[in-house]
Amino acid sequence: MAGFRSRVTEASQRFAERRRREDEAPRLLERVPELVTLKLEVEERRASSNAADSKHVRHIMVDRAPALFFLPCGDPACKDGGHDVTSPLMRGLMSHETRFEAEDTCSGSVGTASCGRILRVTAIATYR
Repeated sequence: MAGFRSRVTEASQRFAERRRREDEAPRLLERVPELVTLKLEVEERRASSNAADSKHVRHIMVDRAPALFFLPCGDPACKDGGHDVTSPLMRGLMSHETRFEAEDTCSGSVGTASCGRILRVTAIATYR
């Protein structure tokens, strides 16, 4: 039971840290005032596979979203991992691209091995 409690505590600490970073980040509309809608199509896969393990779509609430795009690693056993795709996504948004991609490799660890899960995000944006 102690192992479970420590995992819950670690998860809540990661969540609190992510929330703090989001709260401190500039707002998306401050950085890209012409942005109207933003949809992220997210795929994640193991490095050893070409097929996506998971796929989902995120609709970003542009009017209140932070200009920060950090997505947690999809492997529940991954420690200290995640995907920061802020720079490539902000470059595309600030260039008013309507469709563009970003890719990131998780630098966390699973046991004694590096995680290495690959995240691919396709951003679809509209502007005024």
